[in-house]
Amino acid sequence: MGRIIPDMYRVSLLLILIVLTVLLSGPEPRLAPAVEASPPCASSRPDALGPFYKANAPLRAKVGSGHVLKGVVRSAPGCGPIAGARLEFWLAGPNGQYDDDHRATVLADAAGAYRFESNYPPPYAGRPSHIHVRVSAERHQTLVTQYYPPPNSTEGTFDLVLTPLR
Repeated sequence: MGRIIPDMYRVSLLLILIVLTVLLSGPEPRLAPAVEASPPCASSRPDALGPFYKANAPLRAKVGSGHVLKGVVRSAPGCGPIAGARLEFWLAGPNGQYDDDHRATVLADAAGAYRFESNYPPPYAGRPSHIHVRVSAERHQTLVTQYYPPPNSTEGTFDLVLTPLR
């Protein structure tokens, strides 16, 4: 029994030393947060301009109703938003024909975001439903592409990544 008390005494002293060390060492040092690098962005894939593009579409965000397309315009490779990017949209109207009523220009906001409302684009002449988009911004290559909405969708997201000029 004489041996048990000194062992208990040593264990108690050890525990007290550990507790005092933790308490007297102060708060845990805080590490500076890691700087999160933006993931690299690949430039958006271009697509056909098509025969119905007309420059200088009117500045408006709505040419019909039933489908809302929104997204963010970014710059490759760092994914930074492009404020003021110019997006030109054109699509076939409900009757399957292209006309001036279904053309628009939208400017991206300070965060590179845009919103465009139209009718759901009808398929025509063997082509699937699609909305043409031409995106331009200072110091970037102009992108011409197309958005293909899922069947019967009422909204879609289409983020666009432009390539900087070299």
